[in-house]
Amino acid sequence: MDADAAGPRGHVVVGVDGSRHAELALERAAAEARRLGVPLEVVHGRPWAALPQTGAEPAAHTPSREDARALAEAAAGRARRLAPRLEVLASAVDEDAPDALVRLSHRAALTVVGSRGLGGFTGLLLGSVGLRVAAHTAGPLMVVRGDPPPEHDRARYDTVVLGVESEADADAVGLAFREAAARGARLVALHAWTYRHLAPPGEPLVPTSPRREDVARVARAEAAAAERVLDPFRSRYPQVRAQVRAVNGGAAHALVEASETADVVVVAAHRGRGRLAMRLGPVVHSLLHHSHCPVLVVPVPRGGGHGGGGGGS
Repeated sequence: MDADAAGPRGHVVVGVDGSRHAELALERAAAEARRLGVPLEVVHGRPWAALPQTGAEPAAHTPSREDARALAEAAAGRARRLAPRLEVLASAVDEDAPDALVRLSHRAALTVVGSRGLGGFTGLLLGSVGLRVAAHTAGPLMVVRGDPPPEHDRARYDTVVLGVESEADADAVGLAFREAAARGARLVALHAWTYRHLAPPGEPLVPTSPRREDVARVARAEAAAAERVLDPFRSRYPQVRAQVRAVNGGAAHALVEASETADVVVVAAHRGRGRLAMRLGPVVHSLLHHSHCPVLVVPVPRGGGHGGGGGGS
């Protein structure tokens, strides 16, 4: 079928292009849809609509609409085999994959893409499609990173890692608690901060006792601030063991390192307003390129956050 506004709402959408990374995204999307108890929509996008406008003839290797529908149906069939009771729809759309996935994200509970694709105008499901969707998605986006071993060999850490900076990350915090509750996992909220007091000219760089005390004081204040962000959600999810880990250093490095022993990393993407605003910050970029596990990006309009620490700005 072709995707249209009459499709399901509150479902899981996954982009496929026939690549191995798209297959991994399909596996994860089927598992997420089954866990959430919602339908799965498998989407394959190609820009056929642009051909008549340019007058260009399709290259000999350009797949036809029928090929695209067959690819989407084949992926949907695989999802049905992975989750036999799952309702699965196949969609081949006459638009760029990123545009289609962003459009569908307005009515999806979750959108899923792989970290890379086949290349060209449909692939690079991180270099082009993944980053474009992450920059514009209207709802949570899961980017399935890496090339993990078969499902039965995958290590499970029962850990959800959350990057948290301030109260502006509340949407991401809530989603991280829901993820941890659904997975029966613990939640590690990582708050990165930097000690910014420089030594006066001529003072030795070796930390003195007063300097160490000041660093410890700042560390306690930063940890307390992160705890306050989590507090409203602890009572809603009493079954989740949540801990704050305050780290003196860069958020990107700390989150990538923490992803080595996590099942998923949840991070807020603080977006500026307006066409020229930066859509994704350095922390999200770093995670999308280097995380060792799937990354769950939660779009947050930029408000009170200042875009630096443990959040995903």
